[in-house]
Amino acid sequence: MLGKDNGHRESAPSSDGALIGVEDLEPPRWADVDQKVAGANLWQTVRELPTAARLVIGMAFEAAPGRTLLAGVVQLASGCASAFGLFATAGVLTQLLTAGPTPERVVASLPAIVAVVVAFALRGLLESAVSAVQGVLMPLVRRAAQDRLNAAVAEVELLAWDDPDFQELARQGGYQGVQAVESSVRSIAQISSALVSLAAALTTAAVLNPWLLPVLLVPTAAEAWASMRAAKQGYISFLSLVTRRMRLSVVENLLVARDVGTERTALTLQEPLLSEHRRIADQVTTEAIRAEHRQTWTRLIGRALAGVGTGLAYCVLGVLLYTAAMPLAIAGAAVIAMRAASSALSTTMISINRLYEHSFYLRFYTQLLGESANRRRPATGRKAPDNPHTIRLENVSFTYPGADAPALTGIDMTLRRGEIVAVVGPNGCGKTTLGKLITGLVPPTEGTVLWDEVDLTSVDATSVYSQVALIDQNPARWPMTADTNIRIGNLASADPYGIVWDTALRESGADEVRDKLPHGPDTVLSRQFRRGHELSGGSWQRLSVARGIYRDHAAVLIADEPTAALDAKAEARVFAGLQRATKNGQEDDQHRTTVLVTHRLANIRHAHRIVVMDQGRVTESGTHEELMAADGLYQELFEIQAKPYATEPGETAWKTVQVLD
Repeated sequence: MLGKDNGHRESAPSSDGALIGVEDLEPPRWADVDQKVAGANLWQTVRELPTAARLVIGMAFEAAPGRTLLAGVVQLASGCASAFGLFATAGVLTQLLTAGPTPERVVASLPAIVAVVVAFALRGLLESAVSAVQGVLMPLVRRAAQDRLNAAVAEVELLAWDDPDFQELARQGGYQGVQAVESSVRSIAQISSALVSLAAALTTAAVLNPWLLPVLLVPTAAEAWASMRAAKQGYISFLSLVTRRMRLSVVENLLVARDVGTERTALTLQEPLLSEHRRIADQVTTEAIRAEHRQTWTRLIGRALAGVGTGLAYCVLGVLLYTAAMPLAIAGAAVIAMRAASSALSTTMISINRLYEHSFYLRFYTQLLGESANRRRPATGRKAPDNPHTIRLENVSFTYPGADAPALTGIDMTLRRGEIVAVVGPNGCGKTTLGKLITGLVPPTEGTVLWDEVDLTSVDATSVYSQVALIDQNPARWPMTADTNIRIGNLASADPYGIVWDTALRESGADEVRDKLPHGPDTVLSRQFRRGHELSGGSWQRLSVARGIYRDHAAVLIADEPTAALDAKAEARVFAGLQRATKNGQEDDQHRTTVLVTHRLANIRHAHRIVVMDQGRVTESGTHEELMAADGLYQELFEIQAKPYATEPGETAWKTVQVLD
C-alpha cells in the first residue's frame, strides 16, 4: 500500500499468490541501460574495463595522490622483479645445461643463481610493500567514495525519494558501489603486477623462440573469453532477479523489523512471512543454480581450450627439440617461461574477472552520482524573501512520480503573515501535499508558488528551507539524546538553552517527557544503543512539536497532524502552544505564518481561516462560523465529531460544543 496522500491508486490484492508485491514487477528504469550492457559483445565488454579502471584510479589519486603513485610504482617494480627473476632463471638453466664439465658449469652459473635469489627476495619485499601501501590506500579511497556519494545523495530533491526506481538505485549503487570501489583498487593493483609478469614470460618465450609466442596466446585468449563470458552470464542473471531480490529483502526486513513487530506477533504472521520468503528464495535459488551451471560450462569450455592451447605449446616445444631447432638448455628455460606465463595468466584473468564483476556496481555507483545530480535543484544564486508577507498559490497542481492521478488540482490560495490557517478534509484529499508545496519541499507540477511574488522554483532551495519549521504527523525518530532531538531544530541558536528552549519545552509538553526518561535528558532515544530508550508515539510527537517551536527563526510553520497520538489534555496544550508560537514573542509584523493540518476540528475554531479540501481541491474557505453557516462538508465533519458529546435528545452537536467551549 502506498501513502494516503500521494495520489497513487491503492492496488487490489494480488491474484498471483504473492504476499509481497506481485509476481512480475517491472524492473527499475536504470536497469534498461544495464540490459544493453549485458547484451554487448566481448570486445565491447573489454572496452568497458578501462572506464572502470580510470574511475577507480582517479578516485584514488583524488583521495591520496602520493600513496596512489607510490602504489603504482611499487606494483610495477614487483612485476619487474618477477620478470628479472624469470630471465635470471633462464640464464641459470642455460649455464647448467651447456656442454662441458659439471663443476665448471655450476661455477659459471653462480652469478645467475645469485641474480635469481636477489630477484625473488626483492619481489618478496616489494609484495610486502605493496600490501602495506594498499592497506593504507584502500580505506582512504573508500572514505573518498563514500563522501562523494553522501554529498551527491544529500542534495537530491525530496521528490526523488518518492520514486522507487531511485530508491533501488540508491541501495544498489550505495553500499555495493562503495564496496566495489574499494575492492577494485586491489584488483587493479593485482592486474598491473600480473600483466608485467605475463608480459615478461611471453617476451622471454618469444626471445627463446618466436614460435612459442603465438601458441602461448591461445590459452590466454581462451581464459580471457571464458572469464568475461562467465562474469557477464552472472550479471545477466542478477538483472533478471533484481525485482525478486527486492521483494526478498522486504520480507527479510519484515521478519525482524521492530515497527511491525507487534502486529506481526498479534496477527500470527510469522509463518505466512516465512512461507513467502521461502517461496521467493526458491525462485532466486533456482535461477542462481541455473546461472552457476551456465557459468560452469563456460569456464569448462574455456579451460578445455586453454588446455588444448597449452598442449599445443608443448607440442611445438617438442617439435623444436626434435628438429634440433632449439637446444636442450634453451628448452628448459622455455618450460619455465611457459609455466610462469600460465601462472601469470591465471592471476591476471582472476583479477580481471573480479574487476569486471566490480564494474557492474561501479556502473551503479556512477549512475547514482549522475542521477543524484539530475535530481538536485540547480543553484540560482537568488534568495527567497525573508519572512514573506504573503504566500500565494496560483493554479497549482501536483502529481507524484508514477501516479495515475494528481494529488492536487487547481489550487488558488493566499496566506498572510501572522495567520493561523487550518487545513481540514478527508484522508487522501491532499492536505499533507499542500504543506509541502507551500514550503517548497516539492515543486508544483503545474502552476506557481510565490513568496512575496517570487517564484520558489527560481530561488535557492536552502534559502526557503532555512525559514521553514515542520512538525510531521510521523516525526523522525532521531537516534540521539532527548535534548538533541529538540535542538536539531535550531543547532545554530546563539542561546541554545535560553528563553526559547524553555518555551518550547513548556508549550509542547516535552518537559514531561524529559522528566520521565530513565537517564534524564541525556537518554539516547533508540534501542539500537545499549541503555537506549524508546518513546511512545505521543512522546515522539511532543518532541517534534518542541522542535518546531524551538526553530523560532522560521517564518513558516507547518504542523501536520501534530497531535494524532496525544490524549485530549495534551492535545489542547499543544494547540494552545502552537497559537502562541505563531506570534513568536515579536511585534505584529514579525509573526509566523502557521498552517495547521488536522482532523481534530474542535481545536481549530479560533484559527483565522479554515480551508476545507476534498479530492485534491479546495472546496470551502472561511472562519468556523462562516463554514458552519455554509452547510457544507466542514459542517458535516464537525457534526460527526461533535455528535458523541450531545447530552440532550434533539440537541445539535454544534450547540453542545459551543456550550462546552
